[in-house]
Amino acid sequence: MGRLVRPLQPGCTNADRPVLGVAAPTSCHCSWSVRGDRAGRRPRSRPAPRPGPSAPRDGTAGAGPAPLPGAAGPARGTGMGGAGPRCGPAGLWVTLALAWGAGAALAAEGPPAGAAAPAEPCGAEGWAQDAVPPGAAFVAAASYRGPGNNDTRSNKALPILLWWSGSLFPHFPGDTERIDCPRGSCLVTRSRRVARHRRTKALIFYGTDFRAYEAPLPRLPHQTWALFHEESPMNNYVLSHPPGIQLFNYTATFRRESDYPLTLQWLPGAGYLRGPAVPLAEKDAWRRRGYAPVLYMQSHCDVPSDRDRYVRELMKYIQVDSYGKCLHNRELPSERLRDTSTATTEDSEFMTFIARYKFHLALENAICEDYMTEKLWRPMHLGAVPVYRGSPAVRDWMPNNLSIILIDDFDSPQELAKYLDFLDKNGEEYLKYLEYKNVGGIKNQFLLESLQRREWGVNDMTLPNYLNGFECFICDRENIRVKEEQEHKKSRGKIPAPRPRIAQFKHMGCPVPTPGFGSVEDLAEGDSWKEMWLQDYWQSLDQGEALTAMIHRNESHQGRFWDYMHEIFLKRTRQH
Repeated sequence: MGRLVRPLQPGCTNADRPVLGVAAPTSCHCSWSVRGDRAGRRPRSRPAPRPGPSAPRDGTAGAGPAPLPGAAGPARGTGMGGAGPRCGPAGLWVTLALAWGAGAALAAEGPPAGAAAPAEPCGAEGWAQDAVPPGAAFVAAASYRGPGNNDTRSNKALPILLWWSGSLFPHFPGDTERIDCPRGSCLVTRSRRVARHRRTKALIFYGTDFRAYEAPLPRLPHQTWALFHEESPMNNYVLSHPPGIQLFNYTATFRRESDYPLTLQWLPGAGYLRGPAVPLAEKDAWRRRGYAPVLYMQSHCDVPSDRDRYVRELMKYIQVDSYGKCLHNRELPSERLRDTSTATTEDSEFMTFIARYKFHLALENAICEDYMTEKLWRPMHLGAVPVYRGSPAVRDWMPNNLSIILIDDFDSPQELAKYLDFLDKNGEEYLKYLEYKNVGGIKNQFLLESLQRREWGVNDMTLPNYLNGFECFICDRENIRVKEEQEHKKSRGKIPAPRPRIAQFKHMGCPVPTPGFGSVEDLAEGDSWKEMWLQDYWQSLDQGEALTAMIHRNESHQGRFWDYMHEIFLKRTRQH
């Protein structure tokens, strides 16, 4: 399907054409028939310093410009790092011939007729076209190809979905696969050679890897952009601002409001919560042997949530055993347990050891609605009580009304310590926090229904993993979009064009980081957390604005990104 646009209105230029997923410039009102339909891990690398860095912000609410037109306002309040996809038996099988055949169909068809091959296709400067970081690609014994359908089109007629973040390509073997989803079929590939192909309808980006200064330019009006980001907001704060998230049409994030929610990615099912707890008498016996009532197990220090600052203050008022690199004060009992790779998995020896503690400090590395990781669910599985700070809406997902202790319910670390000490000495009150493990103890119907309703599984061989599920979600919506565009074109305007779908702030947006204890004003000059995370958060807003401006102006060269950043820096300077 080619590019479908109405004629430009007087005063509009090609630079004013809205691209799928990006709000149109307010200075020129044009009519369009293009639709923006609904919308390996590695540490986030920071861009090298460039001329005109963003002006520092003080981190207070309200700093920075207003959202783009139509953007939702900030949310209230202040990843899957280890598990790869599992492929189930339903609808999956291995066929080298079919995988290679799908790729051959792309190669045989070649570029659109009359189209000149760009010197630097889709702005992919410095990228090997099929580069996959060593060890980052998924290695699987089979390739999930969807639930099946009655789509009889040949591969040469199918929409193409390009995994721009090739390391996440969830198929083996080869670089291209046909998927058969409920509403239609698609070809999926990680080969960037098809980035400008007329049938390439969607590009899929992994949020941790997405860089505004590396985005494929120019953005083609017939293509949608899809975002997959299940990991921490700290990995890419560009996505926490309206200009960044509104670049996308489809979203799969940890937030329940996203198009394909991954909120419960760390919870295999209700049965995971019902596992038996270590008897209270045994926990008390470990206390008498000198173990603390509270466990802290963290080796990722200096994070946006500034959790170590809070825990350091808490340690003044109650005994805490800290085994990780952060605030380390006690050694694990064996060299094997001290191995980082053991402590980050559900190793049986490790799990048995930490289950003896009554309380686990469960502080996420960043604060955002619905961002909940194994730090929350693992203690509950083991029968320890999480002392939690993370998602402000965490109570919505708890098995009952008394499952966790929220740090933010207490005025100070000292008050929290008093309550933990009370529970430590009063077993009957402590055990009330574990009643959800009893028969019928999970009372939260919203939690149970959400687990039942999700289309993907965790360690469930009968369901697709969430990468394959999101892939089919995009495929179905792109097939719908193509059909609606064809009907609009055939009707000569009698049938309305499909309406654009643009992701909103609530699909990912996360608030500015705040100190783990005290306020920004209390921090010393040169505080490393303040210099790192407040600067990163607000510079990410500038990067989102710069890329949005480049797309509106139909820029084709990524190198100009830093010119746009410099313009924003000058604007900020004038505003101050």
